[in-house]
Amino acid sequence: MTDLALPEAGDSLRADTLGVRRFRQILLWPLQLMPQAEGVQIQRHWERMGDGGEGNPWREVADEFAGDAQEFRERHYAEFVNFLPYVQRVLYGTGKGITDRADGAGVDSALRVFRRTDVRGVRITLERRSAPVELGVAHVDLYFFFDLDVVIPVVEIVGADLDLATAQDILFRFGRAYPPSWEADGRGAHCPWLVEWLGADGDVLARSDYEARAKYLDFVREHRTPTVAAHWEWLLRPMVQHHSNELGTVRYRQLEYHRLPTMAYLALDDIDALTRADWVRLGLVAPPGDSGVLPYSEQHLADFEQRHCFDRYFEPGCGKRWMNTRLMCSGHSFVMVGRGTEERFVDVESGLQGQFRHQYFLVFLLTHVQKAALLMLSDRLVVALSHLDIQRVETIRHFKRDIRQTLEIFLRFNHRYWFHEISNQVQLRDLYRMLTSHLGSGVLFEEVRDEVKDMGQYLESDTLRRQANTVVRLTVVTMFGLIGTVLTGVFGMNLFDFPGIPWLVQVLLFALVAVAVTALLFYTLAKSKALADFLDAVSDTRLPVRAKFKAFFDVWTRP
Repeated sequence: MTDLALPEAGDSLRADTLGVRRFRQILLWPLQLMPQAEGVQIQRHWERMGDGGEGNPWREVADEFAGDAQEFRERHYAEFVNFLPYVQRVLYGTGKGITDRADGAGVDSALRVFRRTDVRGVRITLERRSAPVELGVAHVDLYFFFDLDVVIPVVEIVGADLDLATAQDILFRFGRAYPPSWEADGRGAHCPWLVEWLGADGDVLARSDYEARAKYLDFVREHRTPTVAAHWEWLLRPMVQHHSNELGTVRYRQLEYHRLPTMAYLALDDIDALTRADWVRLGLVAPPGDSGVLPYSEQHLADFEQRHCFDRYFEPGCGKRWMNTRLMCSGHSFVMVGRGTEERFVDVESGLQGQFRHQYFLVFLLTHVQKAALLMLSDRLVVALSHLDIQRVETIRHFKRDIRQTLEIFLRFNHRYWFHEISNQVQLRDLYRMLTSHLGSGVLFEEVRDEVKDMGQYLESDTLRRQANTVVRLTVVTMFGLIGTVLTGVFGMNLFDFPGIPWLVQVLLFALVAVAVTALLFYTLAKSKALADFLDAVSDTRLPVRAKFKAFFDVWTRP
C-alpha cells in the first residue's frame, strides 16, 4: 500500500472550519469482576444486577432473536450472517432443535446485556471558559460474558453539525476514567473541564470531579490503585469499585489504564479537504491542532497508512465515483470517516452508519473482550502466586485449587472466545487482524498460555514428588516390617500360649499390642526419610562401614 495523495496544508481548510454533519462516539471500558463466591468457577455476576433494589436503573435486554418477530429487521440478519458459525454461537447462541440436549432446547448467547435508560444526554465542557457541547446518549449498556469475570460498560454518544476541531477534542478528552496528572490551573490533564450526565428533562444526574486532586491522591495512597471519576462511578452503580469502602455485591477493578477504548463515526461535508495531519489526528485520536502540522514526528508516522488505515474504499480526489470511506484503527481506537452527503454512508439501517454501530462494534468488542480476559487470567495467576507461602499448608492447598480453576477457565476461554478468524467478509476479517495485532493479543495469549503451562507442570511435578515420597515412606515401613514378618513366620504366629490365658487378659494384651504396633508404625513413618537415607547408605558399596553406622545413628541425632 502506498501513501495516498492528500491535500497540502496551504490547500486545506482549518480544522475549526471543517464541518462534521454526523458524529458518534462509542466508549468501551473493560473491567475485571471480582469473584462473589470462593471455590465457584462460573460466577454469574449478571444475576446480581437485579439485587440493587428499586433504585437499580439496569434492566436486562432481550436480544433480537428472542424478542418480537416484527422487531427483527434486515440489519439484524446482515449482522448475523457476516460472522463465521463459531462466532455466531458465541454472540447469538444456537436455536432450538439443533443441539444434542435431550430437551431439544437451544443454547443461550454467551453475552448478557443490561441497559439503563435514564441517561439521555451529556454536557461536555472541554475548556474552562469554552461553551459546553451537548450531545445525545444513544445507549448505556453493560456487557457480561459467560464464564469470564469481565464486564464491559458501553456508552454511545451522538451529535450533529460540529466543527472538526470540536469533534477531535471530544474524541481525545471524553473517554478518561481518571486524570493521569493535573495542569497548572487544577484541571485534569487530557480531561474535559466538566462532564455532566443529563436526564430526560435536562436535569444534571451526575458530574465529573477531575479537579479533585486530593481524592485521587488519597485513594492511591490508601489502596494502591487509582479511583475513577465521580460521573463514571455513578454511572456504574450498583456496581462498586473493589477497593472502595462502599457495599455492593458486584465489585469491579480496572484492567488497563485511564484512556477508554473508543470508536468514532464522522460524516464530513468535505472529506477531500482533510490533510494528512487531520487524518493522523483522527486515526490515532490525538488532540486538535494545525491542519498543516503533524502531531508526531514524520519518522514515527512514516508507516501510518500501512499500519493504521484500511483504504480499500478510499481514493482522494475521486470525485463522486466512490463513496470514499476510510477506516482507521490503532488498537485502542477505531474510526470511520466518510461523506455526509452519501446516503449509503449515513443510513442507520442499511448504510455504513448502521454497520458501524453493529458489525464493526461487535468486532471491536470481541477483540477487547479477548485482551481483557487474558489480562484477567494473568492477574489471577499473579494473585495466586503472591498468596503462596510454602511454609503454610493452607496456602499451598488454596494455591493448587486456584491454579487448577484458572487452568480450566483458560481451557474454556481458548475454545469459546479465542478466534483466529471471525468472518470471511474482507473488511471484518482484515480489521479484526489489525485490531488484534495492535492490541498485542496474540503475544499476550502466548504469554498467558506459557504461564498456565508452567503452573500446570509445577502442579504435576509436585504431585509426582509427593507420590514418590509416599512410595519411599511405605517402602521403608515395609522393609522394617519385614523383620517382624520373618520372625513370626519362623516361630509361628502364636509365640505365646494365648489360649491358656483368661479372655480379659487376652483383650488387654490385644489392645496393648495394637497400640504398640500403631505407635511403632507412625514412629517409623516419622523417621521414614532418615531411614530411607540410612538404607541408601547401606546399599552404597562405595561408603565405608563407619559411614554406614553414622547414617544409622543420624536417624535419631539429625534434626
